[in-house]
Amino acid sequence: MRLKDKVIIITGAGQGLGAMYAHKLAEEGAKITIADINEEKARKVADDINAKGYEAIAIRTDVSNEQSTEALAKLVSERYGHIDVLVNNASIFATIKMKPFNEISVKEWDNLMGVNLRGVFLCCKAVIPFMKKKKMGKVINISSSTVFMGRPYYLHYVTSKAGVIGFTRALAKELGEWNINVNCVTPGGTKTEIPRDTVSPEQFQALINQQCIKRQEVPEDLVGAIIFLSSDESTFISGQTINVDGGLNLH
Repeated sequence: MRLKDKVIIITGAGQGLGAMYAHKLAEEGAKITIADINEEKARKVADDINAKGYEAIAIRTDVSNEQSTEALAKLVSERYGHIDVLVNNASIFATIKMKPFNEISVKEWDNLMGVNLRGVFLCCKAVIPFMKKKKMGKVINISSSTVFMGRPYYLHYVTSKAGVIGFTRALAKELGEWNINVNCVTPGGTKTEIPRDTVSPEQFQALINQQCIKRQEVPEDLVGAIIFLSSDESTFISGQTINVDGGLNLH
């Protein structure tokens, strides 16, 4: 119960990695808010958590929309009185069609940046004022280990996730005086229930062959880093990036 009674918002937690984070952090005693644009999926995750005897609520949230993120922070604060942790997990990735950079339309670029980068900014902008009142808080931004290797035909995604790392470092410098920690986690190619068009089985295997730990990454591999950064054990760590990809990239 390392997170007992901590109030935690996880964006994009209606499926995939976010849903796994929600379940595992709830098991550590946290009160979880599932913030997802798909309200039906968010409610399903919250219901499953509550059915196990833990606590979770679901709030439909469009992280790319300022009014939506402000409403999220206000609702959570009104319900619990404070916000301890924000996990910025929402991202466009599984539906991306790989293509040469010059074939990426401005609309596609802007839509992806709106979620992957502006969404992180807007959620922080909405939530951090509540953390400042308590003079304590944790922000965990989810980037990607693709940033360290680069990847062709995936320019907008890699760029957005590189931006998250820069955002993390700059914001950590701003918020230290309020005892607010801002850190980043970079997952590798993780297998979830979400179908992916961007990586073939052969490409997955090629990546595994380059890793120090030669097996497919699964959501459970990331949970430890998220729990640690959410807990009081990491209160003197800020502005850092924890790479969790089995040693594919030695960061």
